[in-house]
Amino acid sequence: MNIVLEQAEEIIKVAKAKSTELNTKMNIAVVDAGANLVAFARMDGAWLGSLDISIKKAKTARFFDMNTGVIGELSQPGGSLFNIEHSNNGLITFPGGVPVKDSEGTIIGAIGVSGSSVENDHAVAEAGASATL
Repeated sequence: MNIVLEQAEEIIKVAKAKSTELNTKMNIAVVDAGANLVAFARMDGAWLGSLDISIKKAKTARFFDMNTGVIGELSQPGGSLFNIEHSNNGLITFPGGVPVKDSEGTIIGAIGVSGSSVENDHAVAEAGASATL
């Protein structure tokens, strides 16, 4: 099962609403089960430098089927995934990437969000990932 465009657009809609609620401007990327970009939105005024970060967060979350913040914890010096961020043409290992699951709990893609604090990025990604598909 894969995220389709209509679902990706709904995920972005919910994420944008959360971003607005938090008074932030975000770059929001949604990838499918193969980590291919399906949809992207850059809110007016969102940082240009966060565009690539949001896409890499989404891909990282899908590559490893876990929140990017968890990967970040495991990739610290002495951790079991130390230096993993150098693989796959660069990963992002701080919060803001979250796998997306269908109603049966199967991972069908991921969302990546960047443009504010990692706490806000994660909150917006979680909101998007929880969109009713």
